[in-house]
Parts: sequence; C-alpha cells; structure tokens
Amino acid sequence: MDKIRYYDIRCVNGDTTSIQIENGTVENAGSSYYGKALVRVLGENGWGYCCVSPFDMDDEKAKSAAVEKAARAARLATVRADIADVPYGTPRSWNAAAKEQAQRPLEEKAADLLLLEKAARIDEIAATSARYAEQYQTVFFEDCNGYEAQSSVCRTLFTVSAVAVRGADMQMNYEQEAVVGPLRITDYISKGELCAKTAVDLLSASAVPGGKMPAVLDPAIGGVFAHEAVGHASEGDQIRDGVSVLGDKLGQQVGSKLVTIIDDPSMHGYGYEPFDAEGVAAGPVELIKNGVVNQFMHSRETLAAVGLDTGEAGHARAEPGMNPLVRMSNTYIKEGDATYDEILETCKNGVLLIGSRGGQVDPGRGVFQFNAKYGYLIENGETTRMLRDVSLSGDILSVLHNIALCGKERKMSSGMCGKGQAVPVSDGAPHVYLTEATVGGAGNE
Repeated sequence: MDKIRYYDIRCVNGDTTSIQIENGTVENAGSSYYGKALVRVLGENGWGYCCVSPFDMDDEKAKSAAVEKAARAARLATVRADIADVPYGTPRSWNAAAKEQAQRPLEEKAADLLLLEKAARIDEIAATSARYAEQYQTVFFEDCNGYEAQSSVCRTLFTVSAVAVRGADMQMNYEQEAVVGPLRITDYISKGELCAKTAVDLLSASAVPGGKMPAVLDPAIGGVFAHEAVGHASEGDQIRDGVSVLGDKLGQQVGSKLVTIIDDPSMHGYGYEPFDAEGVAAGPVELIKNGVVNQFMHSRETLAAVGLDTGEAGHARAEPGMNPLVRMSNTYIKEGDATYDEILETCKNGVLLIGSRGGQVDPGRGVFQFNAKYGYLIENGETTRMLRDVSLSGDILSVLHNIALCGKERKMSSGMCGKGQAVPVSDGAPHVYLTEATVGGAGNE
C-alpha cells in the first residue's frame, strides 16, 4: 500500500422530501434517498479522494478497498498538504431528529403548504408559489486513529412568494422560514398574507434617494453583512491564499468597539453541525471582538498552513461525497444595548433597509454590494415612506468603523451558502445603525 500519513471516512445517508406549488396547483411532491461515502487519504505529498456508495463502517474489506483507491490517487497529488493535530472535542448534541415530522403523510404536508400559498392570493397578486423542503441526514465519521462520531440532523424549510401587478408595474416579495428540527407550516400561515401585502405595498413605494447617508440595517441584511463581508473574509483558505482583506490584520482594530461578530457551529441554527466534515466539534469563534480581528475559521489543513495561533479548526464542511472546504455555519453580529426607537432617534434622517435579495462581495478587495428587499425613509427619527430597489454598498472596514449602535434583540435568517458546494447556514444581527453608508437603487451602483 502507498505511504499513508492519515485517512478518514465520512459516510452520509439522507432522505429528502420536497413539495412545489404554483398558483394553487401542486406541481410536484415526493421523497428521495441519497447516500455517499468519501474516503480521504493524506499521502506522502498531498490528498487523494475516493467517493463510493455508502457501506457498513464495520465492513473492513470495503473500507480497505476504498482507502487503497484513495491512496493511489494521493500518489498523484501535486499540491503539498499537512494537517494540524487538534483535539476533536465533544460535540454539542441537540434534539434535531424530528422523527414525528417524518411520519406525517406527504399529503398532509402538501395540504398545509396549499394553505400557506392560498393566504398569499389577495387582490392585485397575479402569481403565487410555495416550496417545502425537508431533509434527514445521518453522518458516520471514522479516521485512522480510531476516532468515531455519528450524528442525525433534520432540517426543514419553506418559502412563499407573491408577484403583485398594477398596470405595467410588477413587484415580487418572498418570506422564508428554516429550522433545525420540526417545523409545522400551519404555525406560519400568516406569513403568506404578509408576503403578499408587502408585494402590493411595493407597487406604491418610492425610489430610494441615492448617496451617502446614515442607515439602519434590520437583522436580515445585517446578518448578510456579517456572513458575506466578514465571514467569507475570515475563512482559513482565504487567509492561507492571501485573498482576504482581514488576512494581515489579526489583533488589529478594524471597526467600532461595539462590534463583535461570531460564528458558532454548535448553535441550534440552520447551520448547526455537531461536528464538522473532519470529525472536529467546534463552539463559538469570535471573528471580530470589540472591533478587533480576533480569530479565523479553519480546517485542520488551513490551520497547519497558517499557524495554530490564528483560530480554530472545526469549520470544514462538505456536501455528501465531496472534499471538505472551510465554511461558515451560524454567523451573527452580537447584540448591543440600544432599543429600536433609540436607534431611529439617533439616526434622525436616513434610510432603514429591510431583508435581503442577495448581492456580491470581494473578500480580497474588501468591497461589497447587497440588495435589500425594501426599505423606509427615516425622517426626524421616524419611518415614513416605503422605498423599493434599495441597495447597500461600500468597503468592509469603513462599514465596521461606522457602526455606532447595535440593538438589544437579534434575529437569525436561514438559507444555503454556495462556495463550489452548497451547505445550510444561518446569519443574523440586531438592528444596526451606521453613521454613514452608500445607499442606492438595487443593481445601479
């Protein structure tokens, strides 16, 4: 057998249920099974991988054959790799199996989703849709040192959307909820009507007055800033490759002392992982602490490349059958001590940005542009006119310095993060007041 410095096996089995409704009709509904096992071997130089169908972890013959195949691939590796020797830790276990939800008939779940979608069919709504996704995933992990770990996690998500039309004007809105564990759609029927009413209100909304001005970020778009602008710039592979604006700023003050940004895989959020794709359990990592770059997120490989004093392993994540990458989990701006009314009064005149429609960030240059779902003009400390096509842009370090107040209450939003592979994440924040921000029409920066 080829020289092996280390190997591990990650076997993933899962069941998914999905339902899609368009304008009152169930377009598709069904369940499916998936399963893959990835064997990684760290050879004399670098990694070799072998992806196979799931097998019994007690099947020594199948295990040995897969390890040998990955070892042969490792012999061809041209990129040197090493891994840090880190403690695996003790995974924090939550009750996230939700077996009672799995036992509910598909027809009942579809009927609940139809009620949610029906609630969005109000006057001036031309089209509605709703989607439900449920995933049960079991992970078995084992490495050459005899370490073993197992987890079972359920994730549940629904989205409802509505398109409002008035003459030649068309506006769309969506509402989403995603949790680890059980989720009963019937508890959220009001979100259907809220989604539709906001879409209709957007037909009468004003264009945003672009330029530099004070701004208040709601928890959703504040969370997107934490994830996209700070989280990605704090990932160990970005640091190792020298493509992060934060890479050379460890221990330096890069923002207001009010700002603490945390990533926590052990948190009971949509990005919850009892242990990562390398078997390592992790807790909260303070990426930014009181405005200072404090720690980075790492895999065992990036930690070995960058240095043990730069952060913590436990942040390697992967789709089934794919190699681990450094990824976020549950990322958020820590709460402060300001009330919502105090934030508006301090802002006095500016813009409140609400929700997220995505955007882009360049972690290396430290610039970003995010689109809000909508917003409100703030005049004399009160919200007035509704605004549409609102965006926020700027550079990461300036925004961190411009945070002057953080609210008392934090809220998390959930979804999927793509970085070559899609993994479930959540992000959040309290309401955040920026003394100056570049605000404009979405996509017009």
